[in-house]
Amino acid sequence: MAITLSGDQSIPTPPLSSRLTTTQIWGIALIAPYLLVFLAFVVYPVCYGLWLARAPSNYVALYNDPIFARAAVNTLIFLVIGINIKMLIALFLSGFFAQQRTWIKWLSVVFILPWAVPSIPTILSVRFMFNPEWGVVNHLIFNFTGDDGPNWLNDPTVALTMAIGVHIWKSLPFWTLILMTGRLAIAQDLFEAAEVDGASWWQKFRFITWPSMQTLYITCTLLSMIWTLGDFNSVYLLTGGGPADLTHVLSTLGIRYLRLDQLSLSMASIVCAMPFVLPLVYYMMKRLSR
Repeated sequence: MAITLSGDQSIPTPPLSSRLTTTQIWGIALIAPYLLVFLAFVVYPVCYGLWLARAPSNYVALYNDPIFARAAVNTLIFLVIGINIKMLIALFLSGFFAQQRTWIKWLSVVFILPWAVPSIPTILSVRFMFNPEWGVVNHLIFNFTGDDGPNWLNDPTVALTMAIGVHIWKSLPFWTLILMTGRLAIAQDLFEAAEVDGASWWQKFRFITWPSMQTLYITCTLLSMIWTLGDFNSVYLLTGGGPADLTHVLSTLGIRYLRLDQLSLSMASIVCAMPFVLPLVYYMMKRLSR
């Protein structure tokens, strides 16, 4: 191949080399360990789990298992009630902690501790507090009323409600911090102009705060739903799925089957959560790409 100039003269061009440069070789060498780790600890376990759950008989067994049906219902209750309550509280607390006052700043440090501290000691401490025999809650009830307190975790409805409450208490500081960041990004001139016009706090929230934070709020809600579907600690550490396996959610049901040496059912129960997760991921990514 040659480049033709004016007249009959031409300059030959060197052939394209298929050999890698030293920089490219070093780049591949540095990326290869991470790629191997990703293949070994992410791709292979996921593919192996899907392969174990491939048999239709696994899903027939799940359909005939009443515990699986109860776990699916509990998962929907956990999502609908827990996430909406959590995000609404976070939305209004973000306005409270956005105030520039010294005592509020110190209070925010205490408020964020449940999210910052690891889940195992915090959730187990709640479980110990509500122990019917030596828990501090029943001990206080006995001191004030003279009667023994109830067995809090022995009622499925109360136990699931407490698990939802623990989930809200544990993750609420994180979402409050995210929404507070969104509030602080709103121009203060808008609020000053609204105060001049005599707008109430509700009018300022309805016409200034909410339109500015609507996209952030919806995105956080979708992301919270995805994370909550995989929330294992709030239920398993507090109730263990009990009593009588009536407070299991899909993320903890797989552990139950695993402990019963039913690995294929364990994987199948986790795969059943994918119809919940994939639409949420698709809708969230579609919103973020706009």
